[in-house]
Amino acid sequence: MPGLSTASSRPLLVRFGALGDMTILTVMIRRLYERFGVPVDIVGSGGWTRPLLEGQPGVGELYLVGSRRWPYWVSAEQWRWTRTLRARGPGPTWLCDQYNGKISRVLKRAGWSPAHSCHYAGIQDVPGPHMCDLWQRFAFRNPQVLGGNDLPLPQGEKAHGILDVSVAQRGALDAWLQSRKLHDAPLILIQVGNKRTMRRGSPTRSSNSKYWPEENWAGVLRGLRTLHPDHAILLLGVPQEAELNDEILRIATIQNAYNIAHEAPIPRLLALAERALGTISVDTGPAHVVAAVGGSVVTLFGKSNPELYAPRGPDARVICLTGIYDGEPSMLGISVEQVLSAWQANLRAAT
Repeated sequence: MPGLSTASSRPLLVRFGALGDMTILTVMIRRLYERFGVPVDIVGSGGWTRPLLEGQPGVGELYLVGSRRWPYWVSAEQWRWTRTLRARGPGPTWLCDQYNGKISRVLKRAGWSPAHSCHYAGIQDVPGPHMCDLWQRFAFRNPQVLGGNDLPLPQGEKAHGILDVSVAQRGALDAWLQSRKLHDAPLILIQVGNKRTMRRGSPTRSSNSKYWPEENWAGVLRGLRTLHPDHAILLLGVPQEAELNDEILRIATIQNAYNIAHEAPIPRLLALAERALGTISVDTGPAHVVAAVGGSVVTLFGKSNPELYAPRGPDARVICLTGIYDGEPSMLGISVEQVLSAWQANLRAAT
């Protein structure tokens, strides 16, 4: 139903997701953009959302929120947020989180009625189990203000996330690589950490389903060095993951490998993902970013189901590894040899 033109009638998409969640959501953003021919405004949170989505095709205004934990009556931020949305004006809205009570109350205060919004729950005809399939289908659901009936799902390519890398991001990466004396080096990316690993407590605790031992990662680095003696190996992450990266490099004792956890903001990550030969990662946000720019990634899964959350992207080469340990799904059941074998299989698929 094209023809939405004013800011208040543009599609509004609400999703409070992590980096990987927002990357997967790009399939829905693009589909809504194609449907209506106008940018999609997004309500979200997190320091990653703006650098990830700003400037991407189909993305309009980003309304970002910090903490949603405080009750409304003591939250000046939620008051400002309500005023901002009221000034925008109510329009067709897609709610993409499981629990929407608080955001629904804020939207009501800003002038929204139940007829403006629809929720992804209850979709019955998703063509596959993956979250990309769900978001693509949800993009063709309508709130009551647009008639309330689901539109037929158009036939076409497999649903996947997609992120464009800008000329400015490529240029900034070139300058950074020059400063690190890595401009001529082919690159391999490694993502070891994730938010579960970096929480308080021992990384080997049973609740950390995304932990793979440091010795295993060191074995992968040594194997990559044998396979690719001239490649620079970059260990990604956020600053909190730098110490973990350092420990793995200490164990691996290889040359031309670098911990860039303090130097990997989202725009640089996008450009690195596009440029690198490939990536090996736990099931976490950067794996989805790599796939969304069309890169190659081997992803280690713990308890999460790759049928739901495997990285997807345009022409991406993705292999998901799972393992069993003590009778349960676990990364601890994945061997170094399996990871290196999957890496080589991805390289063969590129030729």
